[in-house]
Amino acid sequence: MSTETDETSRVDDSFHVFDTTLRDGAQREGINLTVADKLTIARHLDDFGVGFIEGGWPGANPRDTEFFARARQEIDFRHAQLVAFGATRRAGGNAAEDPQVRALLESGAPVITLVAKSHDKHVELALRTTLDENLEMVRDTVSHLRAQGRRVFVDCEHFFDGYKANPEYAKAVVRAAHEAGADVVVLCDTNGGMLPAQIQAVVATVLADTGARLGIHAQDDTGCAVANTLAAVDAGATHVQCTANGYGERVGNANLFPVVAALELKYGKQVLPEGALAEMTRISHAIAEVVNLTPSTHQPYVGVSAFAHKAGLHASAIKVDPDLYQHIDPERVGNTMRMLVSDMAGRASIELKGKELGVDLGGDRELIARVVDRVKERELQGYTYEAADASFELLLRAEAEGRARRFFRTESWRAIVEDRPDGTHANEATVKLWAKGERIVATAEGNGPVNALDRAMRVALERIYPQLAKFELIDYKVRILEGRHGTESTTRVLVTTSDGNAEWATVGVGENVIAASWQALEDAFTYGLLRAGIEPAE
Repeated sequence: MSTETDETSRVDDSFHVFDTTLRDGAQREGINLTVADKLTIARHLDDFGVGFIEGGWPGANPRDTEFFARARQEIDFRHAQLVAFGATRRAGGNAAEDPQVRALLESGAPVITLVAKSHDKHVELALRTTLDENLEMVRDTVSHLRAQGRRVFVDCEHFFDGYKANPEYAKAVVRAAHEAGADVVVLCDTNGGMLPAQIQAVVATVLADTGARLGIHAQDDTGCAVANTLAAVDAGATHVQCTANGYGERVGNANLFPVVAALELKYGKQVLPEGALAEMTRISHAIAEVVNLTPSTHQPYVGVSAFAHKAGLHASAIKVDPDLYQHIDPERVGNTMRMLVSDMAGRASIELKGKELGVDLGGDRELIARVVDRVKERELQGYTYEAADASFELLLRAEAEGRARRFFRTESWRAIVEDRPDGTHANEATVKLWAKGERIVATAEGNGPVNALDRAMRVALERIYPQLAKFELIDYKVRILEGRHGTESTTRVLVTTSDGNAEWATVGVGENVIAASWQALEDAFTYGLLRAGIEPAE
């Protein structure tokens, strides 16, 4: 495989989307990527259509060196070019003999990003060299890499803080890189302390004073990384460095997805291949799975709550025209509009939610009012339907059809936790159920009382409903609600179940966690059998 990219498959080079998830994003606390993880993420980013993927620092650690070697063999990049990251040569040496510079060339990456000091204090205290020697380090390294046929970008580390301290020297570093042949000089807000107006003013001045092509790399320490990136674009930057889902050191980097969405949908710049933006939500969630972090539900554009509507006033307007409460059509970024059902729900919310779930309420005002009242009554008891669509659909169908869908009926259940002398615990559950006219008694052990109940229910019902074998409980959440009668409390349980193709969430509320869990499990099994197309027993 080759890291070279067919020129016809890339977006116009006049504007760069540069992703640094595999290097800067991987510095986030809690992320520890294997080489296989990095290869998978690189494929996702290439599918999305970014122009450049910074793979890491070859020569600095064995993992990054292996990544570049394997990427050359295993990935045929369709849209992106692979980028190796490294530093300018050491003070007092020369680039042609510097082992780190040699490692960058040996990576085989067609593009190299060099980090250079642009803050005078950092040059003197961190590099322990002179300001003039630092400029020569930039010139020598860029010139050498260019002579070896590599495209070079230069990241000016701590640029904005350096510009505050000594603007002429900061600009001198930009000029040195540009005049030596760097295609782009990237101004880095390394400490993340800048605000949009400051970024815009500095970028505009540096662009006018140096004539270099400028890029922006913004950290999110003030919560302004995306805004700062767009402010730099407003000032003339044509290269944006971002990470998927905003991953990065401390609080993170400029988030690739809202930056790209803003450029395409708000600025009218085509920075991705045709149709790629509609894959954005899928790509965001896929990368979150690889790094093993739960996707942020409230992330702009791609979060599951990004186009979720709860208030009845919003729902009434959306019923007339979704654009009244949405800044874009969610399908443009691969997301969907969701109606949340809660005690704030009005008739419009229920009607729209029914339509979303495939239950046509037919404009029946009496039925809709009955569902609204039922939801508000249940939420008062502690249920929450905005996070449990499956339980809400069962409630909705029961009201619409005049009866609850039942595949089985519970006679009783019991869970026992045994504390043994050796410090271990045994969990056993017994359920007594009726299904298709048959009384079934089943017992099972499990890892905890809820797991034991889940297994006992399966033992009892799988013979009659073999579809249950595919069901798997994949998430379980417990919330203790407001206390009553001193130490007694109401407990709410949310269960997420999967059949391997889809997931659904159900809710249960009870005086203890086991009772609430049983309700949620009953709904989970009932909804799953409905999804499977099984006819209810009663």
